[in-house]
Amino acid sequence: MRVLIISKALLVGQYQTKLEALARKPNLQLSVLVPPYWRDERGVMNLERAHLDGYEFFVEPIAFNGHFHLYYYPSLSKILARLRPDILHLDEEPYNLATFHAVWNARRELPRARIIFFTWQNLLRRYPPPFSQMEKYVYANSDRAFAANQAAVQTLRAKGFMKPIQIERYGLDPQLFFPTEKKSSRDHFSIGFAGRLVQEKGIQYLLRALTRVEGDWDLRILGSGPLRDSLAKQSSQLGLAARVKFLGSHASSEMPGFFNSLDLFVLPSISRPNWQEQFGRVLVEAMACGVPVIGSSSGEIPNVIGDAGMIVPEKNVQALAEAIRALVHDPARRSNLAARGRARVLENFTVTRVVDQTYAAYCELMK
Repeated sequence: MRVLIISKALLVGQYQTKLEALARKPNLQLSVLVPPYWRDERGVMNLERAHLDGYEFFVEPIAFNGHFHLYYYPSLSKILARLRPDILHLDEEPYNLATFHAVWNARRELPRARIIFFTWQNLLRRYPPPFSQMEKYVYANSDRAFAANQAAVQTLRAKGFMKPIQIERYGLDPQLFFPTEKKSSRDHFSIGFAGRLVQEKGIQYLLRALTRVEGDWDLRILGSGPLRDSLAKQSSQLGLAARVKFLGSHASSEMPGFFNSLDLFVLPSISRPNWQEQFGRVLVEAMACGVPVIGSSSGEIPNVIGDAGMIVPEKNVQALAEAIRALVHDPARRSNLAARGRARVLENFTVTRVVDQTYAAYCELMK
């Protein structure tokens, strides 16, 4: 079977590991289409070519780059005519122009092709025209959906999508993300955050919580975004400037090293009327590296962490401070959570597990 995956997320080299594993599956000819870069509030993310064995990799410019709901591939019709995939796997929301454009072209060029779309939507939201019409068209003309979490499944059902839905979580390579032995040699405690520097990630609450944590610690903030300057200002106002390090953005290949520089990782996301945490990929990466994690109660975070970390109510500065203090001063508990986190990743969040589930869905579609 010929499969074409269209995904701007696959710009990231680390995400490409699953493609190599998928391409090794029997009777599967895999092609992948990505843009040369993507622009968002963090800046420009350029294509990382890291894991390219066994499949075709196409890089095509997109129109309206940086406009999440409006971008599309002008050359897609020609690519579909050339590749003639049996399965078109669209790693994009059903209400976006990119998805509608791809489905419309596929139904015109390849009426027998099977179509899968992906969604993160964990809140029931109704969209204005023309996005609502595009969403309905995609629902009507797709054969299956992949959802990032259980709430997204419920959202699809509430919106009337009654075809098969499969939860497809993030999977990593545990041979790339693994614990190192250097933590015990440090004479101070390192706390980390990684992600977009935006209000909904809750970093402002983490800074306030850390004013209540005694001891020799530092906070390492990895990422970029519009909140960078205000977070630096807040750090200074709280008297934390000397302890807070803004590291900017890292390539995906550098992330294991970042996590292994930490003693604790915190994701203090906060829900908003139009958003709640949809997964928390960085939690999985930290746990795979044997780093204990604390997460807020926002969205999917409790389901990702399970019993392998600590959950605190979102926006609750006192509860977050108490959780951090508990782990700063209890090495045995940190060690226990580190082991449980690694075990949880190996059981639930590996590339092998995700690829097996994806391939099974492809085979089912082709019956």
